[in-house]
Amino acid sequence: VLDILVPHGTDAVKLRNRTFIRFLARTMVFVFRCLFLTLRKRIVPAAPGFSPHCEPDDEHRSIFCVWHDAILGAIFCNRTVNVAALVSQNYDGTIIADTLDAVGIQPIRGSSSRGGAAAVRQMFSLAEQKHLVIATDGPRGPRHQVKDGIVYLASQSGLPIVPVAVSCSWAWRPKGRWTDMLIPLPFSQFYVLGGEPIRIPLNLLPQELGPYRELVQKRMDELQQITDRIAAGEKLEWPVAHEAQTAASSSGEARTSRAA
Repeated sequence: VLDILVPHGTDAVKLRNRTFIRFLARTMVFVFRCLFLTLRKRIVPAAPGFSPHCEPDDEHRSIFCVWHDAILGAIFCNRTVNVAALVSQNYDGTIIADTLDAVGIQPIRGSSSRGGAAAVRQMFSLAEQKHLVIATDGPRGPRHQVKDGIVYLASQSGLPIVPVAVSCSWAWRPKGRWTDMLIPLPFSQFYVLGGEPIRIPLNLLPQELGPYRELVQKRMDELQQITDRIAAGEKLEWPVAHEAQTAASSSGEARTSRAA
């Protein structure tokens, strides 16, 4: 997206100018809000209340797990309520942070290489009152690979991880960046499918995160495959109840195995 709005060769000094960045962010908000108004959207959470579009009460506050290439859908598909999202501290992240702020999503600045510790502290603080959204494969990839960070955050905060998959009947994926960002074309059908919340045991040690990361990876892959097939025109039922039961069962098996 930034390759389009910020052509190659743009003076780096301009990207450091806060006024220019805010203008660019608000331009993005206007463009994509207009685009998403043309879409036929289908948004289906697996469990009632576990949605960034619902007020985050004590029972339903969650960490929403999305892929980095689905960021536009996460931001513009619907109005969010009391949501904070993790954003990197590079120049691209500054524009995204201002974009999030313009649509009412609180940005948390940090990554594994810059500002990570401060971002983690802020996320733990905000987890007491807001939903959290994390693009778990991060800006550096590998693409569609779940990292340990989201599992660690869930284990330390007690919040469930809610997998989210996004797909579209007609979309443009501009090349040149590893993410291949999903940009829906006007008047296309846009699908968002939420998975069953995954409960992670509290206070896991770093060496214990692996099985739960694999569980989240499995649920994200399954959910993305189903959403892509529906967006491609296959006549499938939304497998919400089945997916919810399977995810809950697998999560329970993982907890039982650890307890044993």
